[in-house]
Amino acid sequence: MAKVAFIGLGVMGYPMAGHLRVKGGHEVTVYNRTAAKAQAWAAQFGGRAAATPRAAAEGQDMVFACVGNDDDLRQVTIGADGAFAGMAKGAIFVDHTTASADVARELHGAASAAGFGFIDAPVSGGQAGAENGVLTVMCGGDAPVYEKAEPVIAAFARACRLMGPSGAGQLTKMVNQICIGGLVQALSEGVHFAQKAGLDVEAVIEVISKGAAQSWQMENRHRTMNEGKFDFGFAVDWMRKDLSICLEEARRNGAQLPVTALVDQFYAEVQKLGGGRWDTSSLLARLK
Repeated sequence: MAKVAFIGLGVMGYPMAGHLRVKGGHEVTVYNRTAAKAQAWAAQFGGRAAATPRAAAEGQDMVFACVGNDDDLRQVTIGADGAFAGMAKGAIFVDHTTASADVARELHGAASAAGFGFIDAPVSGGQAGAENGVLTVMCGGDAPVYEKAEPVIAAFARACRLMGPSGAGQLTKMVNQICIGGLVQALSEGVHFAQKAGLDVEAVIEVISKGAAQSWQMENRHRTMNEGKFDFGFAVDWMRKDLSICLEEARRNGAQLPVTALVDQFYAEVQKLGGGRWDTSSLLARLK
């Protein structure tokens, strides 16, 4: 059993912290910007709520975070009340935020200078994956640090792998989001075409999902898409944030992402329809 803290109790962080307490059996302290949510988590899972990220990090073997973006991450790590100010030498900070590779490298450098470890560890699997403890975790950082963190991460992961040095986890998550964007657009067009052609969408998917077109998105999203329901999973606003990170990194490294750029603009159209909080499968809505 380890002493751990979890910073950020959103739709992902809340259940992830819960798995650390229940499945992992760890002693867990939590911090959330809205204090009432941290108190509710502590009451539900039997942990402790802290008033600041620094207070949450003090005395912990490992500190986890899952917040919104680069700025949110800096806010909870750096500064007088940031987690880094409370961390002891030899401790480990594991960041599950989907953020830029630049901020991962920046914070890795700050952590190394202060004598503790830092792993960038974005996740894939969505809210359902977090709730069921079956997330895929892609990590960047130093191998000895990762080896210590991986058994604790296992409380909410079905797959976890070190992808390379600091920033490699975030770069791998970018590949994940690039692939998802193209898949969801193709699935949206396929469902839309089937509807216009007068086909039984359920029957079509049942057949083609047994062949080369099969994907997680097809298996898990076609039914709600066909029904025009977009209240499941990852929100469009967050996907646009992620794709902007991908496109910025591509401008830096010279990668060509024409489909990703187009899908990003399609999501902008969904936002204009009032769908910023719809899930990513709502690309179908703009076709209608």
